[in-house]
Amino acid sequence: MKTLIRGEKSKLADFTPSTQLQVEVNVASGFEVDITCFGLNDDKKIADDRYMIFYNQLQSPYNEIQLQSHNNGSGTFLIDLSKLPPTSRYLVFTATIDGNGKMGMISSGSFVVKANGQRIMEYSFQGKDFNNEKAVIISEIYYKSLWRVSSVGRGFDGGLAALLKDFGGEVAEESSQQPAPSPVTQAATTPPPQPVNHKRIMLEKKMEQQAPKILDLSKKATVSLQKVGLQNHQAKVALCLDISGSMANLYRTGKIQEFAERILALGTRFDDDGSIDIFLFGAKAHDAGELTIENFYGFVNRLIKQYPLEGSTYYGKAMKTIRNHYFGSSERRNNPLPNDISVYVMFVTDGATFDEKETISHIQSSSYEPIFWQFMAIGKSNKGTKARGFFRAFQSDFSFLEELDHLTGRYLDNANFFSVEDPQMISDHELYDLLMNEYPGWVRAASANGLILRETSRVR
Repeated sequence: MKTLIRGEKSKLADFTPSTQLQVEVNVASGFEVDITCFGLNDDKKIADDRYMIFYNQLQSPYNEIQLQSHNNGSGTFLIDLSKLPPTSRYLVFTATIDGNGKMGMISSGSFVVKANGQRIMEYSFQGKDFNNEKAVIISEIYYKSLWRVSSVGRGFDGGLAALLKDFGGEVAEESSQQPAPSPVTQAATTPPPQPVNHKRIMLEKKMEQQAPKILDLSKKATVSLQKVGLQNHQAKVALCLDISGSMANLYRTGKIQEFAERILALGTRFDDDGSIDIFLFGAKAHDAGELTIENFYGFVNRLIKQYPLEGSTYYGKAMKTIRNHYFGSSERRNNPLPNDISVYVMFVTDGATFDEKETISHIQSSSYEPIFWQFMAIGKSNKGTKARGFFRAFQSDFSFLEELDHLTGRYLDNANFFSVEDPQMISDHELYDLLMNEYPGWVRAASANGLILRETSRVR
């Protein structure tokens, strides 16, 4: 076994002919430490953020890199070097420390490379090797004519932000530039590199520190999105809530607050600003601002104090307000209105509407806009099959919503509906699966028909 010292470089082929490796990284510390493997291009820049492997993204697109196990301060990666695309010629293993911790405060750490179950290389380090650094590049596995290993031990006082900047993250917004061609032939099955969104990476770190509950829900939403190929999809998310008097018990018991948090988590997967838009409807419609990872604690109680429950239910008024908010108009429409990004509306009610004709008109007109309406009714069903708290058939009070789900006269099918007896009876995974029942098909159709101009998702 080769023992590396700081700054040493060695050829991998001198120790194994295998291109299948197991890499173990460990940092012993009383602080929270995250281990990440960055796949970088020949210029040591991020070209495709699907090759950033960490606790919230456990594998690369074709499992070339897999985070097999991870805990605080440790991670075990399985790597097949022969399958890596040209956008990942450098595999850079890093550690970032949270809170008031600094890398100079760790007790020890190690980087171990194994092939066929045998240790072939090891690099060890201690806290005294660092000072005030919040992030450290521990080691690299990189390709220059052949695969090599380098023990780096380089630190960044600015933590993750400084690390990302060093990897090409000077611009916070997405980069549309493509990486320079590599001399290594890319496999025909390898997809084109995806644009990097450094704001998303920073958002997840922010949630980890300020809103761990939302981050946990976000991870569950990611599982459902990956099932339907929407893990890279971008959309605005709106939550539209019924504030008619019959909803009082749902608000009082905290069930709407809990549901709002679950939708906020979905919003953090579809957008990188950590917020969703809130709309309310009863006798009137209200544009009620944003629910964010900073203000979600007690948000619904504050909301209902500002907007007391009302005596009627008008879907159409809410839909008019939402269309005006996103498209600047709620007029009758017969021609497509394309946009770069779609809008996902979670529409929650417990009863029928007083303005069916206006509601139908908005559904039909908005079918020409990049907006999808996901209706959820809350209440008991007198018929249909109950399955883990949700219903596939609908009671008579919800028959109009069922009609909207099958409405004719639309450019595209832009609505879906299900009902629940109690939103707390549905697990998080079941809810996110339900929310992705028809939306992926709509995204595909909306992209094909020119409503969404920029859709980078690979929707199955």
